Amino acid sequence: MIPAADWIAFHAFRTPDRLALIDQTTNRRFTYGELNDRSGRLATYLRNVWKVNPGDRVAILGKNSTEYFEFQFACWKLGAMMLPLNWRLAEPELLYILNDAEPKALLYDDEFGERIPPLIAGAGIKYGLRIDFGAQMRAQTAKAEKGSTGPGMQTWKQGTVKAGEHLLYEDAATVLSADVEMSPRFNHDTPAAIMYTAGTTGRPKGAVITHGMILWNVMNTSIAAGLSGDSVQYGVLPTFHTDGLNLYANPILYWGGVAVVARDFDAGKTLATLARHNPPITHFFGAPAIYQAMSQHAGFAQVDLKKVRSWGSSGAPLPTRVSEQYRERGVIIQPGFGMTETGPIVFFSDKRRAVEKPASVGTAVPHTRVRIVNDKFKDVPAGEIGELVIGGPNVTPGYWKRPDAEAESFAFDADGVRWLRSGDAAKMDEEGCAYIVDRYKDMYRSGGENVYPAEVEQVIAQMPQVAEAAVIGVPDKKQGEVGLAVVVVKTGEVLFDEALVEYCEVNLTKRKAPKSVVFVDRLPRNAAGQVLKRELKEKYGAGR
Repeated sequence: MIPAADWIAFHAFRTPDRLALIDQTTNRRFTYGELNDRSGRLATYLRNVWKVNPGDRVAILGKNSTEYFEFQFACWKLGAMMLPLNWRLAEPELLYILNDAEPKALLYDDEFGERIPPLIAGAGIKYGLRIDFGAQMRAQTAKAEKGSTGPGMQTWKQGTVKAGEHLLYEDAATVLSADVEMSPRFNHDTPAAIMYTAGTTGRPKGAVITHGMILWNVMNTSIAAGLSGDSVQYGVLPTFHTDGLNLYANPILYWGGVAVVARDFDAGKTLATLARHNPPITHFFGAPAIYQAMSQHAGFAQVDLKKVRSWGSSGAPLPTRVSEQYRERGVIIQPGFGMTETGPIVFFSDKRRAVEKPASVGTAVPHTRVRIVNDKFKDVPAGEIGELVIGGPNVTPGYWKRPDAEAESFAFDADGVRWLRSGDAAKMDEEGCAYIVDRYKDMYRSGGENVYPAEVEQVIAQMPQVAEAAVIGVPDKKQGEVGLAVVVVKTGEVLFDEALVEYCEVNLTKRKAPKSVVFVDRLPRNAAGQVLKRELKEKYGAGR
C-alpha cells in the first residue's frame, strides 16, 4: 500500500518510467521509479546505519543537485527533519545553526570537504556522507564513451560503519535495498524540515516547516503559476533556501513533472538553457538580481525566450526598468512575495496586473489570509501603509527552541486568530493588489518624514548607468537621518555622485533624496537575494 503523503512512491507506482529529475552538472537523469528507489535505499541507510528516527534532524551542506531532492524524500520517508545549510555562511554561523538544531548526521558536498572537520568537531556530529561530484562526472563520461556503467562502488557492508567514518553518497543510495515506507502516522502537522531564516539582522532562527505547509504551497503556486504534470522547471535558486526547493521544484514533482537542477546560477548558461533545453523549459523563477544579470549579458538580445510560459520573481523589489527590458523581448515577469515562514508563497501577480501594476506583488494566493494593520492591530484603509500580517495553513507552527521569537513574531486578534507579523511595511489598493513598501526596520526619519529606502532605490535603478543600488539612513545633525546610496555601476559606465543626487532630487521630494553616495563592486545579499542592510549600516552608517 502506497502512503498517501509519499508523492514519489505514488508516481513510481503509476508512471515509473516518467522523467523526474535532471542534474545539469552531471547530466544524470532519473525517472520517478529511480528517484523513489534511490531515496528509499538512502532512507534505509539513514535508519539502519545512522539510526535516524522520526523527529531527528539530518543536515545537508551542498550546492544544488538531484541528490538534494533524493535526500529530502529519504527524510520524508523516515519522518526525519531535513536541515538545509547555507554554504555561503562562515564557519561560526554554521556552527551556531548546527549546535542549535543538533542534527544526528551531516551529508555534504565534496566541494566543501575542507570545511567539514571543524563543523563535525564543533557540533559533535557522529556521521558524515560525502557527495563525490567529480566521480559522478567521470562515471557519466565513461558511460557515454564506452557504454558502461562506470566505476564500481566501494565495498561496504551493513554494520561496518563506525562513528566518524564518511562514506560516499552513492554507496548509501544504491547498496542497501529500499525497505522504508512512510508511516501512516505522519500527517500535515509532521515537521519535514527546519529552515533557518536567511535574516537581514541578528542571529538566524529555525522555522519549522511541516508537510502541510509544503502541500499548501503546492496548491498556491500551482494555481498562481499554472503548474501541472507537463511542467518543466529550470531551478537556479539555491536549494538550501525555501525558494530553491519550493518555487517550483517540489510542486512540479508533486504533479509528476520534471525539475532541471542547475548547480550554480550562470547568466549565459541560464539563457541558453531557457532557449534550447530538451525537454523545453516551461517555468522559471528567479530573484531580481538574477533577472538583472541575464538582462546585462551579451547574449540577452539574441536568445528566444518565448518558449517559457511562466516567469516568477520575489525576494526583493523588481526594478521597473528590468521588467520593461523583458517585456520588450515578449516576457512578462510576474512579481510575488513570500517568506520562509509561509511555505513560501503569499502574493503572486497575474500577467495582466504585472504589466499594469509592475510595482505590485499581486494579490494573495488562495489558501492564505492577509491583512495590513496599524500599531493597534486594526486594518488600515486601502492605500495606507501598515504592517503585513499573514495567517492560514501555510504558516509555520513556530521556531525551533525559540519561544521568545514566537512571542515576537506572532499575534492573536480579538477573535483568537493567530497571525504572523511579517515586519514588512505594505499597502493594498482597492483591487486587493499589495505593494511591499519596505522593511519597517529599514525605514528612517529625515526631518520628521518617514523615508522608505525601497522607494528611493526604485528611482535610482532607473538611471541607465546603475546596475543595482541600496539606500540606508545615516546620522545627520540637522535632519536626524539622511539617505546614503550604495551603488554598483554597470561595467563600462561612469557615474558621479553629484549626478545621482541631482537625479533623485528631481524625481523625489528633497528629504527623500540621498545626500551622499558610495560606489562599490557588489552589494552583500542573503540567500533570498535580499540586500543585507545590516552590513551596509555597520560599514557606512556608524562613523558618518
